[in-house]
Amino acid sequence: MSTREPATSKKPLAFINARLMDPDSKRDEPGGLLVKAGLIADLGPHLRRNAPEGVEVVDCKGHVLCPGLIDAQVFIGEPGAEHRETLKTASHAAAAGGVTTMVVMPDTNPVIDQVALVDFIQRRARDNAIVHVHAMAAMTRGLLGEEMTEIGLLKRAGAIAFSNGKSSIANTRVMKNVLLYGKDFGALIVHHTEDPYLSANAAMNSGEVAARLGLPGVSKTAETIVLERDVRLVEMTRGRYHAATITCGDSLDVIRAAKKRKLDVTCGVSINHLTLNENDIGPYRTFFKVRPPLRREEDRVAMVRGVASGDIDIIVSSHDPQDADVKRRPFAEAADGAVGLETLLPAALRLYHSGELPLIMLLRAMTVNPAKLLGLHSGRLMKGAIADIILVDVGEPWVVNKDSLKSRSKNSPFDEAKMQGRVLRTVVAGETVYKYDGIERT
Repeated sequence: MSTREPATSKKPLAFINARLMDPDSKRDEPGGLLVKAGLIADLGPHLRRNAPEGVEVVDCKGHVLCPGLIDAQVFIGEPGAEHRETLKTASHAAAAGGVTTMVVMPDTNPVIDQVALVDFIQRRARDNAIVHVHAMAAMTRGLLGEEMTEIGLLKRAGAIAFSNGKSSIANTRVMKNVLLYGKDFGALIVHHTEDPYLSANAAMNSGEVAARLGLPGVSKTAETIVLERDVRLVEMTRGRYHAATITCGDSLDVIRAAKKRKLDVTCGVSINHLTLNENDIGPYRTFFKVRPPLRREEDRVAMVRGVASGDIDIIVSSHDPQDADVKRRPFAEAADGAVGLETLLPAALRLYHSGELPLIMLLRAMTVNPAKLLGLHSGRLMKGAIADIILVDVGEPWVVNKDSLKSRSKNSPFDEAKMQGRVLRTVVAGETVYKYDGIERT
C-alpha cells in the first residue's frame, strides 16, 4: 500500500468556527480541530473560537469539517493507458473532490496480478500522487477468471483486497477456490456481479426505455443470479465477500438475507446508481453508459433506501475514465464508464438536499465504513488519527464544466449539471493538497 507520510515538519494547523461532523462517533457540533505533525492533536467545541498561539488558523465560517472520503473503486489507465488517466491526474481529481484515499482496480495493462505490479503502483503513487493510494490485486491471472493468483504473496506485498475488475468469474469452482484461499489469508474478495453470458453485447438496462431507443438490454437478473451464487459460496467457504456495486432492489434483498444469516457479506453502490436512472440516457448520451447499466427509477430509490438502512455499506465513484475516441460513437458501440472522483461528494449531496438521506449517513458510507471494510485507520475525526480531513460548503451552487475537471478524461455524466455543495480544502496527512479559491481553471 502507498500512503503519504504525516507532514511532521509543517506548521500546526488550526481549524476554527467549524461544524465538526464525524460519522463514526456521530459527532455533529460547532467546534474546531488542531493538526500537529500530520495527526489530529485535538478537537471539540473548546476550539471553536480560540486557536493556540503559533499555528496557522483556518476560519471555517461554519462549514462542515469531516474526515476525507475513501473511494474504494477507482479505475485508472496506469500502466498501459496513461492517455486516459494516470495516478497523478487521478490523485489531483480525488483531492478536488475531497477523496483523501483511493483504491485503484487491477484493470490495467498489464493487469495487477503479480507482486511486481503491486510494487509498481506503490512506487508510482509514492512519487506522483497527492492522496493515499491502495491497490486491489487481481484474483485471477489476467482477469480471465480461469487461474487463481498468488493471493497470499500479493496480500503480503500490500494488496488491500482482491477483485476481478469489471468482469465476473463465471466458473463457480474458481470462485469457490478464491473465497477459500482468500479466507486463509484474511483477504477481502470483491466481485463484480454480472453474468457475462446474459450481459454480452448489452448496451443498457432492458425494458421499455431500451425498446424505445432500439438498444440491446440486459435484465437485472444477470446481477442477482451471480450474487445469489456467490452468497451460497460464502456460506460454504466462510470467506470475506464484498459485492462491488449492486444496482437493484432484488440484489438488496439478497444482501439483506445474507446479513441476517450472519455471513461475512457486504456491498457497495456507485454514486451513478444512487442519483441517476435509465431515463437520463435521453437521446443516446454515451456519458451515461456505465457498467452495470443505469436501472429504473424504482431501483435507484431502492438503493437510496439501502444506504439509509445500512444494508448498503459503502458508496463509490466507480471512476472510469474513457477518452473521446471510444465515447463519441453510436451508443451501442461506445465504451462503458464515467469519471466520478470530483463529483462523488457533490452528487451525493443531491440526496441530502432533496431530503432523501441525512448528511451524516451519506458521509458514513464514504468515510468510516470503507475504512473498516478495508482495514484502514482513517475515515474518522479523533485524537491521534491521521489528519485526512476536508472542509465542505454544502450549500455552494456551481455548474459542472467538464473542461475544468482535473481528470485527464472528461466523460462525466454530470457535465453541465447544477450542483449544490463543494469541497473548499482537502488535507492529507496534515498537508493541504487542494484549496478552492473561487476560480474555475481549465
